[in-house]
Amino acid sequence: MKETAQFFLVPTPIGNLEDITLRALRILKEVDFIYAEDTRNTLNLLKFYDINNILKSYHSYNEHKIQKFIINSLNDGSKIALVTDAGTPGISDPGYLIVKACLMNNIEIECLPGPTAFVPALVKSGLPIDRFTFEGFLPHKKGRKKRLESLINETRTMIFYESPYRILKTIDDFISYFGPSREASVSREISKKFEETVNGKLESIKHHFEEGKIKGEFVLVVQGR
Repeated sequence: MKETAQFFLVPTPIGNLEDITLRALRILKEVDFIYAEDTRNTLNLLKFYDINNILKSYHSYNEHKIQKFIINSLNDGSKIALVTDAGTPGISDPGYLIVKACLMNNIEIECLPGPTAFVPALVKSGLPIDRFTFEGFLPHKKGRKKRLESLINETRTMIFYESPYRILKTIDDFISYFGPSREASVSREISKKFEETVNGKLESIKHHFEEGKIKGEFVLVVQGR
């Protein structure tokens, strides 16, 4: 552990529980307590590695409310780790606000390298990876049309996250705005037992997912114009 750091952003596995670094495990053991997006999910990870530490909740519904308490604890000398349900805190997950607050209070932060879903999806997409734009989740309603219109002339490879409930709608939107023959790659359940990646034109990818049950969290990688 870096002696001067007080607040640690610790990436956790996005699927396979073995996908975590030795350093991450050590820090989860050594900090005074851990803030987790869902304490139940994190407890499973800690039990798997026989880590006994204090868990507290930090999620999108309470991050404004408890921010001051966290800063006060850090100012009092506590060392705290933040984890999310899966992947790196702050990447389409809570984390940005507390990081900003720490910086404003001159609290040293350390972000460990580790899992994040879009990197393996991008690398195995077969699409250009020298330049890309990460768009995360598209707005569900308000702002969705404007966001998609702004990407029509995007030349870089585009990366999106999506849930199983909206994956077909999102692919339909991509077909409407980018065209049915645009090359893409859709990965789901990355690093889990039923991991799957489908490469091809948007229209053929749509047909693939229309034919079977849709489960898991998705990463969509779409070729730029």
